[in-house]
Amino acid sequence: MRLAEEAGAKLSDPRSRVLSVRILHTSDWHIGRTFHGWSTLDALRVVFDAMIAAVRDNHVDVVVVAGDVFDSSTPSAEAVTMLDEVLLGLRKAGARVVASSGNHDSAARLGAKAAFAAAAGVFVQTKPQQIAEPVTITDDHGPVHFYAIPFLDPAKMRTEWPDAEPMRSQADALRHAMHLVRADAAARDGRSVVLAHTFVQGAEDAVYDSQRDILGGLDKVSVPTFRGVDYAALGHIHGRMTLDKQVRYAGAPLHYSFSEAGKPRGGWLVDLDAHGFAGAQWLDLPVPRPLAELRGTLDDLLSNPGYDSLHDHWISAVLTDNEHPMDAMRKLQARFPHCALLRHEPAQISADDGVSYTELVRGKTDLELIGAFLTRVRNGIASDATEADLLRETISGYENQSLRG
Repeated sequence: MRLAEEAGAKLSDPRSRVLSVRILHTSDWHIGRTFHGWSTLDALRVVFDAMIAAVRDNHVDVVVVAGDVFDSSTPSAEAVTMLDEVLLGLRKAGARVVASSGNHDSAARLGAKAAFAAAAGVFVQTKPQQIAEPVTITDDHGPVHFYAIPFLDPAKMRTEWPDAEPMRSQADALRHAMHLVRADAAARDGRSVVLAHTFVQGAEDAVYDSQRDILGGLDKVSVPTFRGVDYAALGHIHGRMTLDKQVRYAGAPLHYSFSEAGKPRGGWLVDLDAHGFAGAQWLDLPVPRPLAELRGTLDDLLSNPGYDSLHDHWISAVLTDNEHPMDAMRKLQARFPHCALLRHEPAQISADDGVSYTELVRGKTDLELIGAFLTRVRNGIASDATEADLLRETISGYENQSLRG
């Protein structure tokens, strides 16, 4: 097969002959994101190296990134360097790249060098004005048009599309964007693929803790919105999901919250033949550091040999001690260096005795008041004799000092 790109001009690229255009659908790279305060750049490097190898081994023609390339609108120098490295690696592996901006990206920054990147086979679409200006890849069966829809803020789209129907929601914005896509595709010969960074109805089960307030801040776009194209490569949801055989989420390349533990990471290998969508298969990518949640007393978590295999995992620890152990995180990290999250959920919770504050303090000495307070905040555990003697000594010393003053 001979491939060519259309972005003002066509560039030829001799390749071995195959029967279809093969696409690797990815999204939500979130380069620069931290995991409970820990950098994820080294882990992403492992995933990207595997992705580049998979692109080469599977003869991928085009890699698509459906938004949230970066995790921040002001990515660090290290994050920008990593993006350069992975894009160069994908190009050397033989694939073109089509990427759009997501809600975490700065569209202006991500698209700043788009014209220069396009000359190297990397197409970055961040402007709503470019939605109906596809990147076109041509194979022996004809053209394949890639339409990249960036994250659309309906408030901004009212100004961008003043003649469109009321732009009250992102669903309204996506409907108009797809109207533009279908109108342009109808005027062209060939197959079509759309990238969209949005929340589509039916994806609720794939929403995880790592997606900050996504359900509260974004209305749902219906699946039929994407009718009329051969494949819709979606981003914004961090889990793999098939909403329709031609409408899919690929999810994020890393686990970004403990709620994602055990969920597959990778992308969709999508084939387009002469007639359009020919099938999709899941491509697993490595999980550099798996996640595990441990529950038990601190002594159990520190001594149980059954946890030896989790030494290099990300750990979320739930302590069930009735009293919160002292210095628990430091002790846990001595055994699990990547313990990132700690919660205390006592196995037994002291029942509310119904005693009011007035009744609690009435007629009690200072020592009795402090003892009652400690018992209440420590889930019913009273002071032992040693602690009671220390409190008695402290109170006595304070009273003597007050009398001398």
